[in-house]
Amino acid sequence: MNTSKLTLAVLGPGGVGGLIAALLARAEHRVICLAGDRTADVLRRDGLRVDSEQYGAFTAAVEADTRLREPVDAVFVTVKQTALDEALDRVPADVLGAAVVVPLLNGVDHLAVLRRRLPSAQIVAGTIRVEATRTAPGRIAHTSPFTQLELGAPVVEFAEVLRQAGLDVSVRDNESAVLWDKLAFLAPFALLTTRHRADVGTVRSGHRAELLAVLDEVAAVARAGGAPVTAEGLLSLFDRIPETMKSSMQRDAEAGLPLELDAIGGAVLRAGAAHGFATPATARLVAEVAQSTGRVA
Repeated sequence: MNTSKLTLAVLGPGGVGGLIAALLARAEHRVICLAGDRTADVLRRDGLRVDSEQYGAFTAAVEADTRLREPVDAVFVTVKQTALDEALDRVPADVLGAAVVVPLLNGVDHLAVLRRRLPSAQIVAGTIRVEATRTAPGRIAHTSPFTQLELGAPVVEFAEVLRQAGLDVSVRDNESAVLWDKLAFLAPFALLTTRHRADVGTVRSGHRAELLAVLDEVAAVARAGGAPVTAEGLLSLFDRIPETMKSSMQRDAEAGLPLELDAIGGAVLRAGAAHGFATPATARLVAEVAQSTGRVA
């Protein structure tokens, strides 16, 4: 890969994808955003407009299309897990070829989907820690003072390109650990805030016994998946984050949007069963979230 100036695609230019696309375009890489007709029209006309606590306010010109029509060096997949199968129709495997593909999705099961759908591509596990929201097509509000990307493969030159664009990037050689490190925190956070329709401060003060039970279960499953986490470490993280924080699953439930319940909670239950760990507190939460939101667990 010639990393001086890359051609990259972003599948799903929402909050996370839009921010990444804008940063890469600002760094003078060629960026193609793949989206629906309306969003693609807006991006072609107006570009991506970012209002960021970390990077300031700027507008970046990007290309946009509803489908990938030429080979690229790399693709970021930044759609929700619930939309992944349909979204991948925008990326024909025979056009993509052997590109690097970095999915920034919740859960652990999407890697198998991507490797099946894009067999010649180099699928690189990735996670991102950031608060970024699409407020309108082509408009991104980045409200966190950080954008931390972790990649689960030795893609050193590609990682450096991303750092030069302004992303905080770390690289590990254990993709399972990368994904479970994030899921070990995200699953309790998402399930408890959504179930109780409350911010994290209310969860940790009013539902602490339940939080502790779920952390014990998830930490055990995550360690079996290769992530060096403990229930005590996860609890320390919970106790440090701002009390008003809500999870994205909770916000989706409030908006009546599809939930990543299977990708987040279901992944923990499946892995627990595979490794022989009982997860009754997590299973109860998954069932109660499904029932209270009218979703299928």
